[in-house]
Amino acid sequence: MPRLWVLGGLLLALGARAQTPVEGWASERLYPSAPGAGWFVMDTLDMHGELGGVLALTGRYAQAPVRVSEGGQSLTVVTDAAYVQVAGAITWRAWRFSVGFDFPVLLAGRSGTVGGDAYTAPDVNLGTRPDTISDVRIGVDTRLLGEADGAFRLGLGAQLWIPSGDTTDFVTDGTYRAMIRVLVAGDVRWLSYAGQLGVHIRPRDDGGVPGAPRGSELLFGVAAGGSWAVSQAYRAILGPEVYGATAFNGFFQSQTTTAEALFTGRIEGTGERGPQLRFKLGGGLGLNSSFGSPAWRVVFSIEMFGQAAPRP
Repeated sequence: MPRLWVLGGLLLALGARAQTPVEGWASERLYPSAPGAGWFVMDTLDMHGELGGVLALTGRYAQAPVRVSEGGQSLTVVTDAAYVQVAGAITWRAWRFSVGFDFPVLLAGRSGTVGGDAYTAPDVNLGTRPDTISDVRIGVDTRLLGEADGAFRLGLGAQLWIPSGDTTDFVTDGTYRAMIRVLVAGDVRWLSYAGQLGVHIRPRDDGGVPGAPRGSELLFGVAAGGSWAVSQAYRAILGPEVYGATAFNGFFQSQTTTAEALFTGRIEGTGERGPQLRFKLGGGLGLNSSFGSPAWRVVFSIEMFGQAAPRP
């Protein structure tokens, strides 16, 4: 009889473990650059002139950004994730100060249990259950070396996320986060390039939960594209961006690393002063199947410049 009690206790404990609920986190792995920065993730560092401003409207959609698997089980917790971002920036000489507001418009998925952890899929839509604003981002970027249209530019960027939204919707960690990046960029004849290396200071560390944050991360990324004039007033830049992050706790392991490739194009005004427009469109794939990399992604953006055009 005592053995039966012990066996029953073990079964109850295992049953409780199988229903351990998982709290959500900020699942979005594309961190848009500030308005006026050129690329979707990288930064052209081409701030110039006296006081200027940029307004940007960006929309993005990711397919299957949160997929977890363990012990032969798999589950797509978030099947669809769509956001609209409204952002603005003020530029002055080699400086840019920005703020961005992300509005989740669609998050859906599948609930289930994997490896003893119970996941509840988000259910966000504009009609019945909106999650008004996810983490607000405040940023500052500056160019330290090089001219706005030079062959080599070096800069620094820093961003702070202020927590907002509901963690169960996979739109926020519920904690303050920060990002510090070393930035490079340049223009050599028809070639435009950019890169970044930085640190994402992320307090959330959910340990053994598949696909969850693993604390602070190393950020990396490169971009390059060809540039040509499409008219006297506009030019086009076409090329890829590859970017990602890997947690310091599990450096470059598959379960702690995310990577994406995004093929982008943009058309921007070349005038010196007055209102200017920039149109951007991109699409790409996740390069691994875990830790927030989506199966595929599309993103677009419209920017309006006040004083200074995108390039001098």
